[in-house]
Amino acid sequence: MTPLLPWLHDPLAELLRQRGHAWLLQGPSGLGQYELALALARTWLCEQPTGQGACGHCGSCHAIDVRTHADLCVLMPEVAMMELGWPLDEKSQADIEDKKRKPSKEIRVEAMRDAVGFAQRTSARGRGKVVLVYPAERMNAITANALLKTLEEPVGDVRFVLASEAAWQLLPTIRSRCIGYTLPWPATEKAQAWLAEQGVPAADADALLRAAGGRPSDALRQARNGGSPKGWALLPKAMARGDVAALADQAPRQAIDSLQKLCHDLMAIGQGAAPRFFDEADLPKPPSSLALARWSKSLAAAARTAEHPFNAGLMLEALVSEARSTLHSAPPRRP
Repeated sequence: MTPLLPWLHDPLAELLRQRGHAWLLQGPSGLGQYELALALARTWLCEQPTGQGACGHCGSCHAIDVRTHADLCVLMPEVAMMELGWPLDEKSQADIEDKKRKPSKEIRVEAMRDAVGFAQRTSARGRGKVVLVYPAERMNAITANALLKTLEEPVGDVRFVLASEAAWQLLPTIRSRCIGYTLPWPATEKAQAWLAEQGVPAADADALLRAAGGRPSDALRQARNGGSPKGWALLPKAMARGDVAALADQAPRQAIDSLQKLCHDLMAIGQGAAPRFFDEADLPKPPSSLALARWSKSLAAAARTAEHPFNAGLMLEALVSEARSTLHSAPPRRP
């Protein structure tokens, strides 16, 4: 059992006091939606639950730890299932191993139909059943509609917990049938202490948190992927030089995210506000609002194809070239 993130203890206790059959845990990435959803499922199914969560040592908790609980159905894209250690069904596993297809990046409608059948069966351990959906925004319209009927009229003792990092992408009919809960932002002190427990040097924690927009899990991911405060601070100047090597170790989606943060901070400075992701001393003078708006729109368009670029190398070169051009465009005129 992985310890619950420290800033999720109070939300878990609050959610356990609520009554209902479907919850939607929402908020930006890196706050722990999946961890909170799993902690809820563990507690609902636990044989000796407390007001603070699952006991961690009963047969139900062990079954979840080893990913074999008969009353828990986990719905995720196959890439997320494999990353988080959840087993695929036999046919999907065989198809992927035989190279018949790649793991899905969306929640497949076949998996949702299996979940609907699961919801209609009798509980195996007598503590009810739980369907966990994460990230819920990875349901397409067909998959979401397959879930909708069961959300409207749940059969038997089944509860649903949907976790999302982009809840606005869900169908309004899905959102309206769930109890919404927005995860709180962790206090800086708690986030820094947690990063230190994960082995991140104290000197780096604050800068990494800033680069991640205050999201501790994202900051930890950056640290484990080799990200450094120094490299982050040098990124704006590297983009102004057109240095592709500064983004060479990032996947297209990560590179676009980094550039969107740079664009955001330059927009903020241009309007007299403080930057969020970079130290103001590391940023160049912002170009015109029009140039930044065009860049922001272009980055948003690039993000839609980031997971399947035609050529990742050429895409990075194009992104850096556009960044350099924008940063060297004429600054706004002063009256």
